Amino acid sequence: MSGSSLGNGKVIQSSDKALRVKLDTGDVVWIPKALIHDDSEVYDDDEGREGDVVVKTWWAEQEGLI
Repeated sequence: MSGSSLGNGKVIQSSDKALRVKLDTGDVVWIPKALIHDDSEVYDDDEGREGDVVVKTWWAEQEGLI
């Protein structure tokens, strides 16, 4: 599956199944862990982790993020 970058982001909270990420755009989104692409630099529960946020393209389109 293809991935789409949402730009730089930082993990601000996590749950068992999702990460709450603040994007450089100022948007704060919950991203299901299962939909984080393998190319993403933000991918786990490490709060404060920063980097390129890459998610499954179909989900990003459905959520209006791209």
